[in-house]
This record gives sequence, structure tokens and C-alpha cells, in this order.
Amino acid sequence: MSDLERLQQRLDYQFLELERLQEAVTHRSAGGRHNERLEFLGDSVLNFVVAHEVFHRRPTDSEGTLSRLRASLVNRSSLAAIARDIELGDHLRLGGGELKSGGHRRDSILADALEAVFGAVYLDAGFETAARVITGLYRSRLESLPDKAVLKDPKTRLQEVLQSTRRPLPGYQVLDVRGRAHHQRFQVECRLSDSEQTTLGEAGSRRQAEQRAAEAMLVEIGAESAEGGGSGHE
Repeated sequence: MSDLERLQQRLDYQFLELERLQEAVTHRSAGGRHNERLEFLGDSVLNFVVAHEVFHRRPTDSEGTLSRLRASLVNRSSLAAIARDIELGDHLRLGGGELKSGGHRRDSILADALEAVFGAVYLDAGFETAARVITGLYRSRLESLPDKAVLKDPKTRLQEVLQSTRRPLPGYQVLDVRGRAHHQRFQVECRLSDSEQTTLGEAGSRRQAEQRAAEAMLVEIGAESAEGGGSGHE
């Protein structure tokens, strides 16, 4: 049995055009046709499918809670964990440099490749089949959604993402405060010292502005997607 046959078994889907799956598992470092366009497509399909699932599974939750639930399911860490469940790393096509540096184990590469696989399934067989593959891989996670009280806020999620990659913790600084007491607007900057990446958050309290800046940083570093993070790519 070939590597791609084993992968298709784990996906519970047989491709009509195997070239699509081959493209989905090809990292740009390998040269030629690679998976970045499929990743873009798969990210959108994944976000919709997961949004649909949490919407129907949690009928009384607010929009904010649903967004956080979706973010917890589609972030880089969650995608990488599912990719490891199906041993996707064993099937990745990487360039020499990525092979030597262990790219097949890296969360970002695994997460991107899994999204590309979802995009490939969508192109090969349409939305319903892609949704079936996604919900199949997510079944245990969808059946054990966390209570809204334990969902982590953006600052906590950002701290955990940075700690997992041994990066320094972010700094927060108030840049501006406007308005009178009890009607103030705070603008806060979140900065990563090792890369000089910055994001801004604005809200009616310093704490909420910090949360929004942290949320924007999660998107900036690719840990969560703008669609999925409340606004991912764990």
C-alpha cells in the first residue's frame, strides 16, 4: 500500500484525482506546484464547517462564545494535533532544508498541509464531501466542546502559543486614552520583542483593549485565522 493510499484511508476518502492530494502535501520548499493555494481554500471551508457545527451544537451560546469555540478548534495547535492523529507528517513533501530541520513535525507546516488537504477534497468532490471529512476528523473534539467558562481569553492563548515555541512573552502598552471618565476609549499596543511585530487593540477598558491587541497578534503570527479566531491558524 502506497503512502497516499494509507493517508486516504485515514481521511476516509478516496481521491478521484490523486494529483490534488499530492499537491496538498507538497510544501513550497519542495519546489514546483505546492499547497499554499489549497491551504487558502481549505481554511475557508474549514471555518464554515466548524462554525456550522458549533452553531447547531451550542444553540444558546452567544456570538462571542461561538467565535471562541471555533477559534479553539481551527487554530494552529488543534490542526497540528489532528494532522498528527492521521500521521500527515509522514506524507509531506519537503525541500532538503525543511527535511533536515524536522519540518514534518512543525506545527505550522502540519496545520497548513491539513487545511490544504481539506481544500483538495473540496475541489475533488464538493462541499458536502469536504464537510464529511472535516467532521469525521473533528468528531471527538466536536462531541466534547469545552464549557464557555473554561474557554481561554486571547491573552492567555497568545501566551501559551509563544511559550510553546519558546518565544518571549508579549508586552502591552497604552498608547492613547480618549474621552471623559466612564466613557473612555483605550488604545493598547501588543509587541513581540524578538520580532518587533506589533498589533493594536481599542476598547472601553484597558483590559479589553489588551485582549483585542492579543487577538490581533494571534492572527498576525498565524496562530489563528482572522475568520476563526473570534476573530486560528492551534
